[in-house]
Amino acid sequence: MHIKGHTFLVTGGGSGLGAGTAARLAGLGANIVVADVNEEGGAGVAGSIGGVFSRTDVTDSASVESTIALARERFGALHGVVNCAGIIIGRRTLSRKGPHDLESFERIVKVNLIGTFNVIRLSAALMAENEPEEDGERGVIVNTASVAAFDGQIGQAAYSASKGGVVGMTLPIARDLSSSGIRVVTIAPGVMKTPMVAGMPDDVQESLAQQIPFPSRLGTPEDYAFLAQHVIENRMINAEVIRLDGAIRMGPR
Repeated sequence: MHIKGHTFLVTGGGSGLGAGTAARLAGLGANIVVADVNEEGGAGVAGSIGGVFSRTDVTDSASVESTIALARERFGALHGVVNCAGIIIGRRTLSRKGPHDLESFERIVKVNLIGTFNVIRLSAALMAENEPEEDGERGVIVNTASVAAFDGQIGQAAYSASKGGVVGMTLPIARDLSSSGIRVVTIAPGVMKTPMVAGMPDDVQESLAQQIPFPSRLGTPEDYAFLAQHVIENRMINAEVIRLDGAIRMGPR
């Protein structure tokens, strides 16, 4: 999929991996719709890259439909989606406070897994209307999982389940959408310097970096964005889950 002159929706685009991806794609000449529940962050990113912002709750169908309609209205079409919206908690299945509360487990799964699928299903409907390009391609979808899908740590039952679901649905959705010429690929980042990690004490960040075999540093939004760019541009990458983690394999804690 060519990037220049094409339109991409980036969920969670107001910060972290989404913001980095939105900036990179915009720098390559793409039209960007930044979708986020954080109005200040999302509008700020959109303004800085010449894109448009749409306040979007990925768990709400009407909200996502409105954002997709904005993409069509402003740019005439939608060619790609990068799903970066997500949340995380740390909670044990059973702790001194009692069993893991069901409400927070459901919330994590709803945002990270169901929200991702909600954006996929609705954006694919619009991308399927595109005129086919090289190899019959009409669109590309890049999802964000996590190494926690494979190496879930203590307290990550909800988060790992949600990201494991994103991994698990990558192949069947890619197969579903193959007849429409839409590719589906998932990136599974390791320890990334997102706002959550950047807010940790320096010694904690250094400890995390030292656990990464090579390069022994935290991943960055730019690392993620560079891989997302390659996935978008390389039509032969489809139905794949790619770890972006410097060879780390997470321990129990």
